[in-house]
Amino acid sequence: MAKVKGDIVIDIEKCKGCELCASACPQQSLELTRKLNSKGYHYIVKIEDNCTGCTNCALVCPDSVIKVYRRTVKKNEQVATITNVTGDITVNLNS
Repeated sequence: MAKVKGDIVIDIEKCKGCELCASACPQQSLELTRKLNSKGYHYIVKIEDNCTGCTNCALVCPDSVIKVYRRTVKKNEQVATITNVTGDITVNLNS
């Protein structure tokens, strides 16, 4: 079974630091920084690389400053077994 890996991009200049996204994150990937953006707000940053792309953070953000991306990571799995070969063969796999 393929594993889903997520990533987020936060527009830190528009973030007001309400921390709703950090509370909604089941992986606890987000945290409020001590730094200030140009408007004087502390903003959210990703602190862990364990995002699954669940979109909870983006759904609760009142200012829509979070974009969520997902990709599927496939595990290496056997696609064929070749036995009893007595001559030359060519195998092509489409990925």
